[in-house]
Amino acid sequence: MPEHDPQQQARQHAAPLLGDMPTDELRRHGRAALDWVADYLDRVGDLPVLPRVGPGDIRRRLPSSPPVRGEPVEAILADLDRLLDGVTHWNHPRFFAYFAITGSGPGILAELVTAALNLNPMLWRTAPAATELEQVVTDWLRQLLGLPSAFRGVIFDTASTSTLVALAAARERELPGVRETGLAGVAVRGRVYASGEVNASVEKALITLGLGRDGLRTVATDAAFRMQPGALAEAIDDDVRAGWLPLAVVATVGTTSSTSIDPLTAVAEVCRRHRVGADPIWLHVDGAYGGIAAVAPELRHVLDGASQADSVVVNPHKWLFTPIGCSTLYVRDVGALKRVFSLAPVYLRTDDGVEDYTDWGFQLGRRFRALKLWMVLRYFGADGLAARIREHVRLAQLVADWVDRHDRFERVAPVPLSTVCLRARYGVDPVEEDRRNGALLDAVNASGTAFLSHTQLRGRAVLRIAIGNLRTTEEDVRATLEVLEREAERLVG
Repeated sequence: MPEHDPQQQARQHAAPLLGDMPTDELRRHGRAALDWVADYLDRVGDLPVLPRVGPGDIRRRLPSSPPVRGEPVEAILADLDRLLDGVTHWNHPRFFAYFAITGSGPGILAELVTAALNLNPMLWRTAPAATELEQVVTDWLRQLLGLPSAFRGVIFDTASTSTLVALAAARERELPGVRETGLAGVAVRGRVYASGEVNASVEKALITLGLGRDGLRTVATDAAFRMQPGALAEAIDDDVRAGWLPLAVVATVGTTSSTSIDPLTAVAEVCRRHRVGADPIWLHVDGAYGGIAAVAPELRHVLDGASQADSVVVNPHKWLFTPIGCSTLYVRDVGALKRVFSLAPVYLRTDDGVEDYTDWGFQLGRRFRALKLWMVLRYFGADGLAARIREHVRLAQLVADWVDRHDRFERVAPVPLSTVCLRARYGVDPVEEDRRNGALLDAVNASGTAFLSHTQLRGRAVLRIAIGNLRTTEEDVRATLEVLEREAERLVG
């Protein structure tokens, strides 16, 4: 990215040394920036999904030191176009890696307003409208998901944070002295249970909470990669005999690799039977991806049994078209969060008699995330959201049917939602077949047509096609399958 001539900058740009950008300039450049955004969304489908750059390429184009004089906005916007060379386009209609997401129009507009308001809703007093809107919008989403009214919600940035907060509450319930003394004085070892398909954020949460990686016990899964309740019960019994203290069970609705759905009702029954003191074992439901499907009435069954959980997380930024940084945690007992996180230093004390979200988690500074979810829910409406989720499920079934009919490919997991796990068959030894599937993934991604991700299931290399972007059409899916088929055949020899 070339540096601009300082004299030319001075002629084009005369920013004052004090104060903000004048509002007339903000209006002018704001229109240009919004035009840039709209133009980008218009053409994102024509760009290569995965950037064709190597490590360090973008950094080498940038100046090594900051500008001494302010630069004109026109030059900055022009450089945005050059930065696109190094952008992986998550908003691309053929982004099928990980879990596809969408920064939708209403969400983008909400982000603009959020930045302008620049609120910090740590206390009700610091942002009354933001606090109460968060209460309203989390309850709207609760209703759309079919969760009972006993649940109350709070918005964090990602499911990693939501899960960490929930497991901290579970730890405090069973080890109530830890908040004050830490784990040093605790003789018993705490254990959390989850299937082998659980997201890595659970293990990271246990590391952060001082329970360590040994604090996670993985439970066997069935042929559909779902947690086996019988195996869960046996694992808990074994641990209790060995001196472990069961703290929580994490059940998943839409696991990261296969999008399997754990049997929540049966898992909740195991938690009830294996009480720790007066309470059942804490049940946390990770529905970050799959739980959102319940917005479509015919898919509400994915959360069957979640009503018996202590906490549930869903991510509107994964499959509800909200720009990233929006994870909603629902808890049955808000007091469980407050017993961990509520502190009242003098400078935060008020007599407002209201809920302060700083007491619900470890963050003091908080972003006004409720606004973008509110605008998304209002713009699309319940029917519009359900229709879009329903279409993604239909497209995934189209892919699954194509795989099932194809002589070269096999499907390696059920398709309960909008993600398909597949691999190419070559009739060679497993190591070589895995190598060719890796080469197939690289070839598809290098084509620029689509971006897929990979995983392992039962120890074998697997490709994933995850559908979830608003702009994805059947034509995009078929174009991706054509590239997949062509590259798979090229690797036959």
